[in-house]
Amino acid sequence: MEDGGSVNSLHFRVPNSRGLVYYFKGNSRSIKGWAKFARDFIGNGYDFFVMDYRGFGKSRGKRTESKLYNDSQQIYRYLNKQYDEKDIVIYGRSLGSGIAARIASWNDPRMLILDSPYFSFLHHIRRYAFILPLRFILRYQIRTDQFVKQVSGPVYIIHGNKDRLIPITNSKKLVAIDPENISLLEVDGAGHNNLPDFEEYHSFIYEKLNEAAVSWSNAIAV
Repeated sequence: MEDGGSVNSLHFRVPNSRGLVYYFKGNSRSIKGWAKFARDFIGNGYDFFVMDYRGFGKSRGKRTESKLYNDSQQIYRYLNKQYDEKDIVIYGRSLGSGIAARIASWNDPRMLILDSPYFSFLHHIRRYAFILPLRFILRYQIRTDQFVKQVSGPVYIIHGNKDRLIPITNSKKLVAIDPENISLLEVDGAGHNNLPDFEEYHSFIYEKLNEAAVSWSNAIAV
């Protein structure tokens, strides 16, 4: 990175790729356990890129909210040299949803998919520490609600209605910001960490990725 920090990543490639899924992972120790999430996207003919944020896994350097965004944007520019923006799908899962929304707002990817997102990090943390002066002590605010307003492409949200960590009310509040551009798939019975156990999740991913590929192919033909 520009300040001397380093970000470790995995980049899966498939023959005759239809595009790239730039995946912002949730809160875990490293990307070691996240490679399994590549399968849904590789299986649909997309390359897959996931990184560890600073302080996770092999990534090094001081971590701040602005550095999270700057690192992610620098990687987006790197990927954009290999893929046209209309072939890039940004996907944000849980913690990564707000960062994904920020990067989508700065660029023009094909679409933004948010998986179990929070309305804003500030709003989410307030659920657990509502008596504290959070605006003054919280290091990360990550205003997903502000970022999605600036996303030019479609925003799709997937959320389980039994999610206790980040309740689905967060996603419903995001949809209310711009219901013409933001849509929600509510997965009945799903919690925070088991969306891939539900067929609706896989059908949704298949549908949206294929819509993107077909739409772009038609645009080239025209």
